[in-house]
Amino acid sequence: MKDTLMNTYNRLPVSFARGEGLYLYDDQGKSYLDAIAGIAVCSLGHAHPAVTRAICEQAGKLVHTSNLYGIEKQQQLGAQLVALADMDKVFFANSGAEANEAAIKLARLHGHAKGIDNPVILVMEESFHGRTMATLTATGNRKVQAGFEPLVQGFARVPYGDPEALQTAAANLKDIVAVLVEPVQGEGGVNIPPEDYLPGIRALCDEHDWLMMLDEIQTGMGRTGKAFAFQHHNLQPDVLTLAKALGNGMPIGACLARGKAAELFGPGNHGSTFGGNPLACAAALAVVDTMKAENIWDKAARAGKRLHQALADRLADADGVTEIRSLGLMLGIQLDRPCGELVLQALEKQLLINVTADSVVRLLPPLIIEDEQIDDLADKLSSLILEFLEARQ
Repeated sequence: MKDTLMNTYNRLPVSFARGEGLYLYDDQGKSYLDAIAGIAVCSLGHAHPAVTRAICEQAGKLVHTSNLYGIEKQQQLGAQLVALADMDKVFFANSGAEANEAAIKLARLHGHAKGIDNPVILVMEESFHGRTMATLTATGNRKVQAGFEPLVQGFARVPYGDPEALQTAAANLKDIVAVLVEPVQGEGGVNIPPEDYLPGIRALCDEHDWLMMLDEIQTGMGRTGKAFAFQHHNLQPDVLTLAKALGNGMPIGACLARGKAAELFGPGNHGSTFGGNPLACAAALAVVDTMKAENIWDKAARAGKRLHQALADRLADADGVTEIRSLGLMLGIQLDRPCGELVLQALEKQLLINVTADSVVRLLPPLIIEDEQIDDLADKLSSLILEFLEARQ
């Protein structure tokens, strides 16, 4: 068959036909332990009964009407999310990049309301916010941006996890209106900032009347052991973006806002044909209801500690493993060399992992992972890493 797809992915040599819980099954019926969950998407596992039921029931009633009309499921989901995150308003989109685009537009409206003609958003090195023109400009990865110049103006970049760099920017840059930051950098290598970093940003935003905008596309919906990563700290953002796990595979994004940020959009300022349609919202409602009923974030916190310890024990004496970083079930194993080939080696052992930032093995398993599966994952992965390092001494 002729390949009609644009060449935008280096796809692995496997195609999956179905999934159940933590496992995917290829077109030959072979099972794979999924430790990446569609890049932090299928946090309730594959083919979760409640999500499947919600999608099927809603598809049989109404899939789409557009935002020209009221959408009951959208109202219900919005109420659930703003209560869960202690925010005020929400805009629904189709993806994380779209949610971040909404946040960027809010920041610019905030700046113009203050009389700033060319508002600037502070963003971080090694960050990832999406692949639209504005979000790839905000992203701190030159490889993502290369070839798409001219980039969008209105962004200034500082090192991640560095409070002094933020203070320096505040003192030397004009027209800053917001800070856009990931509570934990995912694509950048599972980089976890110092404990005082996010509270410091909150204080700086309060001092200068900037919006604190948190990209929780990857960290949100229980991934870090809290419903949202910012809840590890005593603070509230002005803007919060979500996607990935919100629909457990059904495309949906959300931009939440509170206080003055929640009042910036008016009719005609922003919109989406498909955003928040009945089908997507039905799936997301099932996700939120299930996570709340089963206290999924507490399970993720406990499972994350067990997985971290299991890997630390097995890799304790491995030359070449420099650090294991984790928060909840978001874990990165830092090696001292590029290790992209581990992805294919793991696939051959029926294990799905990811390597990011060239030398970080990233794990984002479904939050429903059980102890036996944690131990199986730790056994398989540690053996692969040890074999990889021994072969390249």
